[in-house]
Amino acid sequence: MNFPGVLGLLVAAYLLGSIPTALWVGQRFFGLDIREHGSGNAGATNTFRVLGKKPGSLVMAVDVLKGWAATSLAQVMLGQGAIQEDQLLYFQLGCGVLAVLGHIYPIFAGFRGGKGVATVLGMMLAIAPLTVGVCLLVFLIMLFIWRYVSLSSMTAGLAFALLQLLPPFRPDNSLLLIFGFVLAGLLIYTHRANIQRLLAGTESRVPLFGRR
Repeated sequence: MNFPGVLGLLVAAYLLGSIPTALWVGQRFFGLDIREHGSGNAGATNTFRVLGKKPGSLVMAVDVLKGWAATSLAQVMLGQGAIQEDQLLYFQLGCGVLAVLGHIYPIFAGFRGGKGVATVLGMMLAIAPLTVGVCLLVFLIMLFIWRYVSLSSMTAGLAFALLQLLPPFRPDNSLLLIFGFVLAGLLIYTHRANIQRLLAGTESRVPLFGRR
């Protein structure tokens, strides 16, 4: 294993995740710090809520790309001979998790970021695209019906874990199955405040057909 090369790419994964998309979009185009409005998170959901559909869509797309690109760095390691084929999944998960941590605790934004849902989506899209495609459909259906991004995200995360129990989606490596359930639990944990607002009926809905 090429330790210096691997270490450099792991650092790069964290730095990719640390790109504070929502913060920069809010500052550049609207002159505001997104963390001082709405839920206080620098993520796509709060951008949709505060700035509207177009900025929210841009932030979500870039945050998904961050997770996908960071996770794909493991393929670069493999191509350069820095890791072995049987190590690929471990480094994909490692790079992806570092990107998510970068999104939540971005070095470029005082370690105050978002919840990492879009970055997790990009991460898993690089690892299990078929399963993620079904989960995206679940997310969109839930969002269309209820218009709660938080509820849609948690449902899609749970769907990812459960789908992997079915033969068409069952991964070759059981680590990914375990990770799926850990991920679902973390999504629910990080959305605990949203769950309280959902139960209280005070959670904000996103405007699907509004003008913003």
